[in-house]
Amino acid sequence: MSVALTKGGNVSLNRQAPGVRSVRVCLGWTAGADYDLDASALLCGASGKVLTDQHFVFFNNLRSPDGAVRHLGADGEGGGGGGGLGGEDRERIEVRLADVSADVQKVVFAVAIYDAAQRRQTFGQVRGAYVRLTDADGGAEVARYDVTPETGSETAMVFGELYRHGADWKFRAIGQGYASGLAGIATDFGVDVLQPAPAAPSAPAPVPPMPAAAPAAVVPAVPKTQPATGSSPVTCFFDPSHGIGSAVVLWQPQWGVPRQVETCAACAQRVQTTVPPFYTPPQAGYPQQAGYPQQQVQPQVPAQQQDHGGRRFGTGAMLGAGAAGLVGGMLLNEALSDDEPQVVVNNYYEDDDDSFF
Repeated sequence: MSVALTKGGNVSLNRQAPGVRSVRVCLGWTAGADYDLDASALLCGASGKVLTDQHFVFFNNLRSPDGAVRHLGADGEGGGGGGGLGGEDRERIEVRLADVSADVQKVVFAVAIYDAAQRRQTFGQVRGAYVRLTDADGGAEVARYDVTPETGSETAMVFGELYRHGADWKFRAIGQGYASGLAGIATDFGVDVLQPAPAAPSAPAPVPPMPAAAPAAVVPAVPKTQPATGSSPVTCFFDPSHGIGSAVVLWQPQWGVPRQVETCAACAQRVQTTVPPFYTPPQAGYPQQAGYPQQQVQPQVPAQQQDHGGRRFGTGAMLGAGAAGLVGGMLLNEALSDDEPQVVVNNYYEDDDDSFF
């Protein structure tokens, strides 16, 4: 006699069907012609998860690795299942209890609506869903459970399970629904093959272009030494005692604009290897060019306010002193002059010694 189970109820096979060796789990429902429902079985270990992905038996994997669980389809011979009208079994799964691997603790039976999200189908439109357990050898029904969706939004449901109880096997009515379809069941029971594919990693944010490096400051090249031209025996610009100026270099004085001068080879090398301005520091005061004595600038004082020793001189005295100075200068120039031709000497900066820097 078959036992009618309610949700959560169970039945012992040793008590209800002593000596049973193989059972068939028959699943049925009534739905529209465009509905496609598929039954599956999950062979789980002590952790409650499938042992491997091959221990998930469904329409693409009709047999468990140990061969104890087989998906028979709608005709009982391994064919495919589907929707349609009628109260007959839609799909069947056979379990040879003695051949089930010892590390399998339970076999879970589920039904899912194929492509439910795209078709907007749920178990709310499925009628008369049930699961029944029969003796595979004699065909007698051992137990039956009429499955009722709780919310109507389920797209997959666990109908029942066979589980070990010591040396006995028991069948329990489950009736647990999933709004996430067969993928939700697969996630709960550790099936990787049906879990949603991980979202593709987002493209990395574009890296802003690095600002262009500022162009390196262009350092003007030091002009190359050029040989002196012409036949005039011009001496070295910096020191006539160095001999003839055999090279032409660009010289930059401390004051004034750069100009080309003729120097000896040694001085030309110093000019080219020394940061300008190239000049010889004087020993005291500001450097002065040869031939141009340093002038002392005195503040202008009105003639009537000039005081020498506390005395003031009138305009006539000032004019007389100036005339006397002019005559004295002419006499001194005549005494120092000679008849020899003038000699042109190059102007340059120098100290009393021979240093140039």
